[in-house]
Amino acid sequence: MKPGADQSGAAAPGADRSTDSYLPEHGNGGYRVEHYDLDLEYQVGPNRLAGQAAISAVATQALSRFSLDLADLRVRRVLVDGRPAKFTHGGGKLRIKPARPVAAAAEFRVDVRYSGNPRPISGRWGEIGWDELTDGSLVAAQPVGAPSWFPCNDHLADKAAYRISFTTASPYSVQVTGNLVSRQRRGSTTTWVYERPEPTATYLMSIQVGQYTDVELAGGPVPQRAAIPARLGELFAADFARHGQIMDVLQRLFGPYPFGEYVVVVTDDDLDEPVEAQGMSIFGAGHLDGRRTNERLVVHELAHQWFGNSVTIADWRHIWLNEGFATYAEWLWSEYSGGPSAQQHAANWHAHVAAGPPDLRIADPGVAGMFDEQVYKRGALTLHALRRELGDEPFFELLRKWVADHRHGTATTADFTALADEFANRSLAGLFTSWLDSTELPSLPR
Repeated sequence: MKPGADQSGAAAPGADRSTDSYLPEHGNGGYRVEHYDLDLEYQVGPNRLAGQAAISAVATQALSRFSLDLADLRVRRVLVDGRPAKFTHGGGKLRIKPARPVAAAAEFRVDVRYSGNPRPISGRWGEIGWDELTDGSLVAAQPVGAPSWFPCNDHLADKAAYRISFTTASPYSVQVTGNLVSRQRRGSTTTWVYERPEPTATYLMSIQVGQYTDVELAGGPVPQRAAIPARLGELFAADFARHGQIMDVLQRLFGPYPFGEYVVVVTDDDLDEPVEAQGMSIFGAGHLDGRRTNERLVVHELAHQWFGNSVTIADWRHIWLNEGFATYAEWLWSEYSGGPSAQQHAANWHAHVAAGPPDLRIADPGVAGMFDEQVYKRGALTLHALRRELGDEPFFELLRKWVADHRHGTATTADFTALADEFANRSLAGLFTSWLDSTELPSLPR
């Protein structure tokens, strides 16, 4: 019997990598998901969602029962390999007992029919997941919002492929994180079908529904487009005018863009912060002013496509690998586009961080510190210190190899520091310990 499983084959919390060290209530043991097939129908006015999810998985141990993550939606039927299964649903878990046990290493399929009024999941970061707009809806799922709209194994290391069919009233544009396969209008509704072939974490899947106009974001080898409210066209054109150049610079620094296209959605409502999803970033109307005031956020969200989305952290405690890298990308773009250099940004933020209390270890910031400013800024300072230690050419070669080696996979801080040691031809334990594992802020290298 595998450690972490009881004799019935149900995985206990904390077994292998089925649960997260920070968010153990999310994720489930005993299997890994290979593909989600979601057929969704949505009514905007009443915020009514009806869904059928077909989940293809592989058992990592014998299973007489298992669970999925699903929030407050009504489950109407569950099938396992075509046979009705017993189930209970509560506390964010859909617990399933199949008619026949699933053998270890066996492929199996779970079909779930469900419906209800999706709403965000409340937690320490506010409301996360499916959210209504003034006229439409959006999904902002980081870190735990995916179960607000579909049953899933909500562990960021269990990346899978997706097909999503979404039907809603024809006046609405539907943007899903994936490649548009078809769009068919029938009477007053339109069905949009998207496929996401790359392995994708559940929190990075997103749906945006609104009355949007499609515009070209930038030309070039990577298709770049946007869906925006028509009234914001002039502001958008000004604020995103350099997006093609940003894409070119980030590809030069980090390697080829890792997905088939990049989509920007601007909602007609204001949003506190932009949101990244797989191959997509979402901004609010308030992020536009026609003066490129928020261009650094444009760079930050695009950089996440390499750092966070293609290379996904294996556990939330490694989140500096997402946010530190995306923040450093802001400084790099500034340097390459004629603004303040990365060294100037580093000096400014070093002084800012030094003025605060030394109370966070970036390599393990704790659940309460996952989105602390220090994770972003001191994470970027760590990369700047590494760049100074290695020199520009080895540093950027390291970043490109990091992205290539872990493309569409998962990684940890230990993976990154080991690769850095290879490029340095020596141990960099002292550098990483001082920047990542100590609460005291090291001096900024010049």
